[in-house]
Order: sequence, then C-alpha cells, then structure tokens
Amino acid sequence: MDVQSIAMTVNGREYEFSVGTRFGQVPPEETLVETLRRRLELTGAKQSCSEGACGCCTVILNGDAVPSCMMLTVDADGADILTIEGLEDPATGQLDPIQQAFIDAAAFQCGYCTPGIIMALKALLNKNPAPTEKEVDEALSGNYCRCVSHYHVFDAVRDLIGAGKEGE
Repeated sequence: MDVQSIAMTVNGREYEFSVGTRFGQVPPEETLVETLRRRLELTGAKQSCSEGACGCCTVILNGDAVPSCMMLTVDADGADILTIEGLEDPATGQLDPIQQAFIDAAAFQCGYCTPGIIMALKALLNKNPAPTEKEVDEALSGNYCRCVSHYHVFDAVRDLIGAGKEGE
C-alpha cells in the first residue's frame, strides 16, 4: 500500500504529512486552515465563514494572499506558506512594520479579523511597497471587519506607506 505524503514550508519550517483516513493522517478533505490551527497550533488564521468571504483565515501562499479555508491541505503540497505567526523577526523579536503600524494606529477592535487583514496587506506590500489607496482597497476587498475598524486600518496603512499616496 502506497502512503501518499505532502510537504510544505510554513513560516520557514518544513513539514511533511501523511495523507489518508487513519489516525494522525491528514484527510484529503481537510482545509489548510484546519491543518494550520489543529495540527501546527498556528491559531492566527481564524476559521470563520468557511466560504472564503470574510478573509479571517488569510495566509500568504507562494507570495499571494489566499483564504486558507478554501484550499485543501493536499493542494498545498510543495507550497511556501506564511502566517501571522511568521511575521515577527525571530532574531530580534521585532514585529513586522505592518503589525507595529496597526498597534500604533489602534487599527483593531475585537482583533478577530486583524491577522487576515495584516496578511493581505503584507502580500500587497511585498509586491508593491508603495500602493495607491485604490490598490489597498482592492487588496483588502476580501476581508470583512464586523467591528468597523477598517477606518483605523486605512490610517495605519497611510502611516506605513506615507500619506502622500492617498490621493492617487
């Protein structure tokens, strides 16, 4: 009997999982957010809508922001995944500048959606360090905040990338 396995890198650390229905194996229908939260104990990606509509489970997969509730773990074979837990600099303990900007601007209320928003912004800023306000709006279009702290999120982003971009 062949045992299928998958491998992925999460926050710079390599993992390998056996796929199947036996105890300890990753079932073929398990989503990436379930694997991150339950198997790797990386709980920053929140499991909320399970439909890809809220963005609470957003992670960066091979450079792109993706809703991890809409992706099967088996489809992440060979992927490089970054979660909110991987943003802190391990050598210095320094937060990512986006995380610090959110703290400085109090860009959160309950905080449930915050990791997903930060990860969507991180993916954008990795590709475009000086986005326009329209590009920020587009990058965050898949993230939903029930507490309406989006106003403070945009303050944090403007502070991070510079106020000169807001009129573009």
